[in-house]
Amino acid sequence: MVHTTCRLTLVPVFLLCAVPGIAQGPVFVDGFEWGDVGEWTRSAPTRCDVIRTFDRGLEPSEELHVAVTGDNVTGDGSPGSPFATIGRAVGEAGPGTAIRVHAGTYSGGTYISNLSGEPAAPIWIGGAPGEAKPLIQSGGEGLHLTKVSYLVVHDLEVASATSNGINCDDGGEYANQEATHHVVFRHLDIHDIGGTGNQDCLKLSGLYDYWVMDSSFARCGGGTSGSGVDHVGCHRGLLARNLFQEHSGNAVQSKGGSEDIEIRWNRFSDSGQRSLNLGGSTGFDYFRPPLSITTPNAEARNIRLVANLIEGSVAPVAYVGCVGCVVANNTIVNPGNWILRILQETTTTSPYTFEDCSFGIFVNNLVYFDRSSISTYVNIGPNTASETFTFANNLWYAYDNPSQSQPILPVTEIDGIYGFDPLFTTDYRVSGASPAVGEGANTAWTWGDLCGSCFADRPTIGAYEVR
Repeated sequence: MVHTTCRLTLVPVFLLCAVPGIAQGPVFVDGFEWGDVGEWTRSAPTRCDVIRTFDRGLEPSEELHVAVTGDNVTGDGSPGSPFATIGRAVGEAGPGTAIRVHAGTYSGGTYISNLSGEPAAPIWIGGAPGEAKPLIQSGGEGLHLTKVSYLVVHDLEVASATSNGINCDDGGEYANQEATHHVVFRHLDIHDIGGTGNQDCLKLSGLYDYWVMDSSFARCGGGTSGSGVDHVGCHRGLLARNLFQEHSGNAVQSKGGSEDIEIRWNRFSDSGQRSLNLGGSTGFDYFRPPLSITTPNAEARNIRLVANLIEGSVAPVAYVGCVGCVVANNTIVNPGNWILRILQETTTTSPYTFEDCSFGIFVNNLVYFDRSSISTYVNIGPNTASETFTFANNLWYAYDNPSQSQPILPVTEIDGIYGFDPLFTTDYRVSGASPAVGEGANTAWTWGDLCGSCFADRPTIGAYEVR
């Protein structure tokens, strides 16, 4: 067993200094605020898990009701005379309207376009308060939203669609940052979508300023394809406090020019080939914004994976053509074949230049694995700049053979811990006697743990701060 002791003061200083392409503070401050009680109940006395979306504290000025007993011809959207479909209610909705979908089963295939609320008067589409989530079932897509803004989609169950559960996009206006923006997805349960190939629970294309929160995504796609959340050219997003289970391809994929997305406080279980695909491979015509012929392009930039619990999958984390992407304070348990991958799938092709996968950071992660199941600790593909990566303050423990805990990395790790049992308690938390306690670097991303507690000034390694 080896515990490296080169604890240089340069480690936390380096990680807090500006690194090209890497965000250095809480998620885009003008988009998120922190300080009130969060959605999940926490017992910690000090909280660092609060998200304030644009709709927080706002109330609708009007309600339109949808029910399985409603009528699109004679109904007027009132509680006593509801509409029969979401689509009919949308036709009557304006800023400040809440569309209340009452419990029951509704057919999928609803297409909604050019629906816009206002910053102080969004539009809500979701289940009725105090009732079970309405089920949107079957159809090619449960719900398709295009060119929408200041919209909150909440408290819906979507299942059995053949293509995507919910699809939200920019209507093909790839260069228009205002096409689809300020959208909240909250308390959704999307599951059992497709099953034959590249089908997604939540497909997002060309969104700016959006949140995916407190939701569950399970069994979307088939073979080695499909994602829980699939980003193509999305920007300034936060995925927080979600549960991802049993996906074939990925839990979350961020590609096609995606940038400035934070994936924080989620739980991932058995999520396919690459649980977190930071980057990917995208056809040139689908990048948002469109590819440049004068400056270098990238599949993704500044994707941040922070304080998540990741169990299973062939490779829990893959940096794929991702520039300046961060993996910090995660707990990774039982990877199937690789602990992580560094790949480049989209390469320079005239007239477009692509940056190599570069400047990734892997810091403060707790990796608990079976050495006999791992082929290579880190899979490094061609056309990458793996020598620009930083590995620091990670704890690696091969529980079947602790002497083989130290991974072979593309660069020398600073202050790694190898071969020491992390001493898990319940849910992969660590006890106060764990070698992970107080051994993390104090970074710009290390402020709130998976359960809402604040990390210590010298944080515990992994997704949880010790209590």
